[in-house]
Amino acid sequence: MPDPAAHPPRTLLGFDFGTRRIGVAVGQAVTGTARPLVTLDCRDGAPDWAAIGALLEQWQPDALVVGLPLLADGSEGETCEAARRFARRLAGRYHLPVHLQDERLSSAAAEAGGARGRDIDAEAAALILGDWLARPDEGNPPHD
Repeated sequence: MPDPAAHPPRTLLGFDFGTRRIGVAVGQAVTGTARPLVTLDCRDGAPDWAAIGALLEQWQPDALVVGLPLLADGSEGETCEAARRFARRLAGRYHLPVHLQDERLSSAAAEAGGARGRDIDAEAAALILGDWLARPDEGNPPHD
């Protein structure tokens, strides 16, 4: 079996999960950069799996990163389990590595950076993915 550390992911998609909207961003490990792509609407709290599948087909990511909405003190609130469930479903549906990244205040930071309306979610996804890419262990992340 190949060593995953020998071939770190090159293209990644990042997700800012919510029950009403999901922000999506794309990033490159080589440059360590991420940019917002789109905000997808959820239907009755369920992700738009067809739209997510189309994005994965288009971008062919090596891995996915999902924001984990920790509380200010670092503990997990009610929304963390929904984000973890979304991450598990992504992994199960698309058979890609899925990593979790602390996303505390990502939406507030996106808004402070000038994002408005629906753009806040995609910009927050870019911040989440950018934070993951900036981790010192990004090439060989721990199992989340």
